[in-house]
Amino acid sequence: MTVGVVLSTYQSPRWLEKSLWGYLHQSHRNFRIVIADDGSTAETAAVIRRYAAEGLSLRRVWHVDRGFRKSRILNRAILAAEADYLIFSDGDCIPHRDFVAVHIALAAPGRFLSGGYVKLPMEASRAIARADVATGRAFAVPWLRSQGARNLRRMAKLAVPGWARAAADLLTTTRASWNGHNASGWRSDLVAANGFDERMGYGGQDRELGERLENAGIRGKCIRYRALCVHLDHARGYSELRSIRRNRSIRRHTRAGRVTRTPHGISSLSPLDAPAPERPDRLTNQ
Repeated sequence: MTVGVVLSTYQSPRWLEKSLWGYLHQSHRNFRIVIADDGSTAETAAVIRRYAAEGLSLRRVWHVDRGFRKSRILNRAILAAEADYLIFSDGDCIPHRDFVAVHIALAAPGRFLSGGYVKLPMEASRAIARADVATGRAFAVPWLRSQGARNLRRMAKLAVPGWARAAADLLTTTRASWNGHNASGWRSDLVAANGFDERMGYGGQDRELGERLENAGIRGKCIRYRALCVHLDHARGYSELRSIRRNRSIRRHTRAGRVTRTPHGISSLSPLDAPAPERPDRLTNQ
């Protein structure tokens, strides 16, 4: 199968660069990254060009900044991704070296995968350098503690040895949900669900897609210990109580009505929204 990675980003070029360091050092390298850019400036485009020149297979889909429209740009990215299987994460998450390999190894028909993350404080987020990602030090609990990440409970997943991670996934009581920072599934299943519901702002819009997949018989599988990323700290100025309340209402309707396909998704994109054919000398389709 062909594999794509979809990374969402918005005005965070420094964090996106750190995320791309992680993809430069994956144990499995046969994948293409689509950057779902919710309206960032030219500084983000420059980061993408720089790492394309280093050998990453990168494409950027972009739209004008009109507030939080992550669901819409993710739908455009799904259309742009020419791959059978898609792994989703955020441009503020650095993947473990075997992140892509684990998602590929555990992919199965009729399933989506729900991975995990370790949230870092700002001090540790800023401290991570390229060499720390290349050597794996950015995932080592002693080093992270030395850089200000002292919440041992948050870092517990990193402390589980490799041989015990599969057992930890079986024993966890955490439900396998679709998480924007770390999830994967078959592109055909996502298209059948019509992608992300574009009515939804911040707060649960990713999980609502997973609930529709579950309603359609696509079962989630927990891999939160086997597929890990570290999440870099940032402010959330786009978090609005009104949006969260609306999202909760939509999710209640999805669950109660056993909804499998939203009418407010990929099919609602106009021809102007659809990704244009990519030119080899151009990484953006603005």
